[in-house]
Amino acid sequence: MNLLSFRGGIHPPHSKEMTEHLPVEKALEPEIVVIPLQQHIGAPCKAIVEVGEKVKVGQKIGEAGGFVSAPVHSSISGTVKKIEKRMIINGTGTCIVIESDGLNEVHESVVPKGDVETLEPKEILDIINEAGIVGMGGAGFPTRVKLSPPPDKKIDVLILNGAECEPYLTSDHRLMLETPEDVVYGLRAVMRVLGLEKAYIAIENNKMDAVLSMKEAAKEFTGIQVVVVKTKYPQGSEKQLIYACSQREVPSGALPMDAGAVVSNVATMSAISKAIRTGMPLIERICTVTGDGIVEPKNIMIKNGTRISEIIAQAGGYKGEPGKLILGGPMMGFAQFTDDLPSTKTTSGVLVFTEEQARLPEPNPCIRCGKCVDICPSFIQPFAISAYSLNGMFDMAEKNNAMDCIECGSCSFICPSKRPLLHSIRMAKREILSKRRKTK
Repeated sequence: MNLLSFRGGIHPPHSKEMTEHLPVEKALEPEIVVIPLQQHIGAPCKAIVEVGEKVKVGQKIGEAGGFVSAPVHSSISGTVKKIEKRMIINGTGTCIVIESDGLNEVHESVVPKGDVETLEPKEILDIINEAGIVGMGGAGFPTRVKLSPPPDKKIDVLILNGAECEPYLTSDHRLMLETPEDVVYGLRAVMRVLGLEKAYIAIENNKMDAVLSMKEAAKEFTGIQVVVVKTKYPQGSEKQLIYACSQREVPSGALPMDAGAVVSNVATMSAISKAIRTGMPLIERICTVTGDGIVEPKNIMIKNGTRISEIIAQAGGYKGEPGKLILGGPMMGFAQFTDDLPSTKTTSGVLVFTEEQARLPEPNPCIRCGKCVDICPSFIQPFAISAYSLNGMFDMAEKNNAMDCIECGSCSFICPSKRPLLHSIRMAKREILSKRRKTK
């Protein structure tokens, strides 16, 4: 089989065996949810409910705060108890705290919106926007924005990311096995929005059961092609997936649309399908709860705003003293100092390491082996950018294309000296962006 791929990349242990064969379980209904008003890249939402107000499942409680933004909805029915600043995954943010009434009463606005074959492209785009759908495989870029390229950007390649190359995570894998028809329906809707007759669904060759499942679901639609890509990290990254499927390169500093491509995630397509067919906005998602620090790893369908501590409890709780808690996967996820945080639209995984696994080796001086350069999928020199960053030379880091780093962590993984490459490059990127904002 001729497997599609890209230059560079690494092969970390998959560590998916704990959950890849476990069907998705529905989580227990939370008694309280904490809904952050920012669960996406861009401007935070503006609360449109007040303390003491009764809300229902699927009711909009936060209005988009700008073009690059997405509304949020209540995942339960009950009473708004507080609107306040709280700790969230990436710092602090305003949250709406809702106490459940146990009724799960659905809001009147949650009704089927029509059929993908008869809805106009703009109608589908409006449904996606009103449902608060964002990219569910990464940083949460608002899907409406991604599907609204400028007139001068001709999109002719649409790729659906089913690679799920991040170790430990299996939520997308299970989605493609259990409800592949939702993925295909959502993809057809996006094809209609972009005016395309053809699209790809890219899946790594360590998930051949998902390949067969998606091919069966898409067999009636000749324009949808399921392609098998090589199992390699970070195969699911946008630029790398575009190259693997179309041999197109996204220019430095550019976006996928500059190469005529749009990449989205399988879970995002499922959410679009539900928004059209049932009218339910994005209020829940599949989350993989896993790691050697978890008693009973599993895939769980969780309501947005559920506390991470509750999610862990539903997987049997901690196995011994936890060493590290990561939201997302081990390569691109973010370590947290507490489990008293709310889940969001992008909480694809809750990963717990033991104390022994979490122990980091002491970094040694760089030996100039060049391994980080050889495997870098963005064609940059991680060792050089890191050195500039650690010495406060952020202008030099920028000249060496620090902003092209996709933060996949491959360099840190491969480094024999265990240098803090990714962390220092992230620091450089933050400083560069801060300087740019001040200049503007």
